Amino acid sequence: MALRLADGTAWSEVLARAVAATPEAFGAEVDGVTTLHNLIEGEWRADGQPAPVRTPVDNTVVINLPRLDADTARAAVAHAAAAHREWALTPLADRKARVREALASLTAHRDLLAMLLVWEIGKPWRLACADVDRALDGVRWYAGEIDRMLADGREPLPGPVSNIASWNYPMSVLVHAELVQLLAGNAVIAKTPSQGGAVCLTVAHALLRRAGLPATLVSGGGEELSEVLVRAPEIGAVAFVGGRSNGGKVAAALLDSDKRHFIEQEGLNAWGIWNFSQWDVLAAHLRKGFEYGKQRCTAYPRFVVQRDLVDEFLDMYLPVVRSVRFGHPLAVGDDWAAGDPLPGLDFGPLISAAKADELHRKVDEAVRGGAVPLYRGKLTGAPFLPGQDTSAYVAPSVLLAPPGRSRLMHAEPFGPVDTVVVVDTTDELLAAMNASNGALVASLACDDTEEAGKLAVDLQAFKVGINKPRSRGDRDEPFGGRGASWKGAFVGGDLLVQAVTVGGGDRLYGNFPEYSSYPAT
Repeated sequence: MALRLADGTAWSEVLARAVAATPEAFGAEVDGVTTLHNLIEGEWRADGQPAPVRTPVDNTVVINLPRLDADTARAAVAHAAAAHREWALTPLADRKARVREALASLTAHRDLLAMLLVWEIGKPWRLACADVDRALDGVRWYAGEIDRMLADGREPLPGPVSNIASWNYPMSVLVHAELVQLLAGNAVIAKTPSQGGAVCLTVAHALLRRAGLPATLVSGGGEELSEVLVRAPEIGAVAFVGGRSNGGKVAAALLDSDKRHFIEQEGLNAWGIWNFSQWDVLAAHLRKGFEYGKQRCTAYPRFVVQRDLVDEFLDMYLPVVRSVRFGHPLAVGDDWAAGDPLPGLDFGPLISAAKADELHRKVDEAVRGGAVPLYRGKLTGAPFLPGQDTSAYVAPSVLLAPPGRSRLMHAEPFGPVDTVVVVDTTDELLAAMNASNGALVASLACDDTEEAGKLAVDLQAFKVGINKPRSRGDRDEPFGGRGASWKGAFVGGDLLVQAVTVGGGDRLYGNFPEYSSYPAT
């Protein structure tokens, strides 16, 4: 049976809803494609050179993203700094009122924001909704806690917070962080990710601006804008979420600066399995781990398994990976009707055809080097539309024993590719789990929780789960990384507010050149 788009979900219809909701943020068409505006100097402007952006869902062009030059961005930062000085003097009660006004508007447009994420970054509907809901619920919690968090006399930073984030969580990471920074008395600047999420972020920032919040949204290439958004003297702090390559460049640019920063980078998060037998419990966790194609910084792509348990592990794991559902997130059958649920997929496409091709090459490289392919899924049979471009889709793969020289051995694949490493001793277990010089999270599956706790002490991960995964966390849960996975102040709960304010002695939790200090997790 041929599939079709669910009624009312075509990109043209979704974009029309976005333009109707926030017309000030959209400009003229270029080559038949609508162009976004940038939010600079307090208004939506058509500055910048339009560049087409494609959706990974079917590789069609969906929007033009105007790329600013450094001079325009520099003027935007200067204006944001002036707005910051005024906002920092605004009473907390007024800041909370404006943030809550923005939350009300974002909530009213929740379904639109989620559908934009489906098209722009390929998240299935359930996960797109979860991204928006996590942002809104989290900020509501902070709005209720901010008085306590600032009660010890903490004050806003000397300048606005510059936010440079990857494309995978536009709402629950980027917009969430901005709204908390605003609550704490800081103006905010955000760079639109070039790979996806631009329209969702544009609509969200239009609603923030309508609520009177001092937000700036700029788009452009990292080479043109990084110097301004990272090193400009007006910037009070730099928040970065992304890969180690770009994160390393941001960190290097801050070496001769005392600028506040929090740089979250991916690490190779590992799940160790030692003296374990609760396979049904583990199976449920691992199936959920494939959500969004493991395109997130807290995904678990590495399993380090005790040799005596490899057969039992594979008996559990291979049926799980075979059951994972992926495909076009909006493809439905002819019997689908309005009000029916959208496809309940685990993931859709990767963020781009280029990323899919890169991942295929990494898998091929590892296999040529000696890795054993335990499972290699196919696109055949996945739900796609007739004639649809599927170049951004990757089926799950599992490799045993990737060679030490392969990229999959030491770097996170950022896609649905898992690697399995076999060990004989706990020393080997720890060495294999610590292979990437620091991670955000790790987990141990072990029937003896006391033994697992002792092993966890030696893991180079910020959070360690015992017989369960660890996530970034919400609300009052701290978040950071060990080793190269994190530089600067940790965030989450009180730590996020402390990271974007000054006062109280300012010996923050985090990884700094002079010291590292870790909270209880």
